[in-house]
Amino acid sequence: MSGQYTVAVAGVTGAVGQEILRCLQQRGFPVGELKALASSRSAGKEVVFRDQKVKVEELTGDSFKGVDIALFSAGGGLSREFAPRAVEAGAVVVDNSSAFRMDPTVPLVVPEVNPEDIRQHQGIIANPNCTTIIMLVALKPLHDLSPVKRIVVSTYQSASGAGAQAMDELWRQTGQILAGEEPEKSALPHQIAFNLFSHDSAITDNGYCEEEMKMVHETRKMLHTPDLLVAPTTVRVPVLRAHAEAIVIEQERKVSVTEARRALEKAPGVRLVEDAEANYYPMPIDATCRDEVLVGRVRDDISSERGLALFACGDQLLKGAALNAVQLAELIIRGEG
Repeated sequence: MSGQYTVAVAGVTGAVGQEILRCLQQRGFPVGELKALASSRSAGKEVVFRDQKVKVEELTGDSFKGVDIALFSAGGGLSREFAPRAVEAGAVVVDNSSAFRMDPTVPLVVPEVNPEDIRQHQGIIANPNCTTIIMLVALKPLHDLSPVKRIVVSTYQSASGAGAQAMDELWRQTGQILAGEEPEKSALPHQIAFNLFSHDSAITDNGYCEEEMKMVHETRKMLHTPDLLVAPTTVRVPVLRAHAEAIVIEQERKVSVTEARRALEKAPGVRLVEDAEANYYPMPIDATCRDEVLVGRVRDDISSERGLALFACGDQLLKGAALNAVQLAELIIRGEG
């Protein structure tokens, strides 16, 4: 591919769709024509791209004629229905839902982790879950030093992971509580303001929720390590849009803290945040609206001879979703996909 491209964004009016537009513009993606697609409820509205108003069209099976790249952020059901139609029309699809992530014929890719896998695509490339992206951007430099054999991870996930309505709910509940009113719940099952709770996805037969099992399966797929041990605990916290993760790993050989920090300092997509004197380490407020994953608190796991512990934060809407999708589109137009 070369030159200017016709790009479709499906789910353009949602929180991730809006971030995709911003990423395309800020990164100078060569968009010749933008097709803004959404549900029938949003058809006729306008979105702004490069200071121009673009009318939103209803997402249908006929939306992709002449489209080169289709960036989907419309939910798994719509992706399953319309992504194959986009491929039939000649587009390459980057899908942000879980619809195709574990399909063995669909590559699941983070450019800083496994860019070579994108070459295997048959028209669809899957964007991983936000928690998996943030974790693996932090862990890949360490995995390259010595293969990771076991991961224990606890996540602190922002409201944005449940969509724009959940973000609005956090704002609204905070105001209601500060005003002495009873907080109203709609987007999330429990009060999110001044509270936290186990991730709101369904609990599976093994006692882990679906969000946790995404981290297990997606990590194994991207690192090509089907026997990798992963024990996640996912928690929703009252933060607007950046996820945090406390990660403990065990590796094939002992990697020193110094060696780990050096690798992280050089790693693409990572910013090492370590100031022990000021007790200043990665925080969601600093990761918000940043492209990089912030990593710090790098230390020995004192319970394991070959273990390290670290803390990571990343913007769920950016690197956890929209930015990664646009980076995959960049790989495609560079001929790497």
